[in-house]
Amino acid sequence: MLAGALSVQFGSAFAALLFPRTGALGAVALRVAFAAVLLVVITRPRLRGYSRADWAVAGVFGLALGDMNILFYQAIDRIPLGPAVTLEALGPLLLSVVASRRVASLLWAGLALAGVYLLGSGGFDELNIGGVSFALGAGTLWAAYILLNARAGARFPRLDGLTIAMCVAALVSLPLGIGESGGTLLEPDVLGLGLAIAVMSSGVPYALELLALRRLPAATFAVLTSLAPAIAALAGYLVLGQGLSLLQCAAIAMVVVASAGAVRTASAEPPRWPGRPLWPHNAVTSARGVTTCAWIPSSRQPCPRCPTCTSRTSPGLAPGCGSSLRARRPAGST
Repeated sequence: MLAGALSVQFGSAFAALLFPRTGALGAVALRVAFAAVLLVVITRPRLRGYSRADWAVAGVFGLALGDMNILFYQAIDRIPLGPAVTLEALGPLLLSVVASRRVASLLWAGLALAGVYLLGSGGFDELNIGGVSFALGAGTLWAAYILLNARAGARFPRLDGLTIAMCVAALVSLPLGIGESGGTLLEPDVLGLGLAIAVMSSGVPYALELLALRRLPAATFAVLTSLAPAIAALAGYLVLGQGLSLLQCAAIAMVVVASAGAVRTASAEPPRWPGRPLWPHNAVTSARGVTTCAWIPSSRQPCPRCPTCTSRTSPGLAPGCGSSLRARRPAGST
């Protein structure tokens, strides 16, 4: 899990090294386009048999995914990586607070806001108001990504929904990247760095996160993934030479603690339907607020830990390891 988090944040740091040559839009275009190609090759998504509503969900999911990456790369082009990820993390954190509806969650939200206040106590203009705005916008789209990922996981098998959405995101980002960078994107060394960034920011983290989901308790998973702002600050320092003051480090630590606490509070009690047993036994929730299946179906066989769910036909469990889930009634319920 830590390896996946390190890969994501160091991938973002290396992407920033491309900005002088490709610009932020060119770098995000390379990252998303290569990620889409990798996902298509690995998952080989099925494109038939879906309704218009399914395609609409995948399309909106892709727009959110593409715009989230565009705004985040615009943010790290203007402010240090650590503060950018800290501000972006407010989106899923507030989503967890709203979903939890507990007093303890409000306390975690207060701690996070205190961290943000501390982060900007020297004046957000020192961080660049544009960069702060882009990071907050990326956080908003991150929250939307979580909700849309859940819907796509319920409508598409395995990672097909994510793959289709990534292709849509590539279609959104490529014209912008080409418009800003032109033929620079086709230079061999730029292409090589773009591929490496896509692998570090998408391929490796997705694979490692799926492995972690099957081995770690949800609470542990949440705490580890909540370390993203701290790891981003480390990556910014080591790769980009972005030093932070003690005050900024303390602010980032406050948001990390608040994020971990909010997610643990939100996932402390599994979803429950009236008169039904706890559902499902093999669901885990990441720090991003996404509940995923930790079981890999070999065919259309029932999940061994949730006998009422099947890998393809039941509304109780979305198909495939890593498929996003929402609290749905077990098969046969009304």
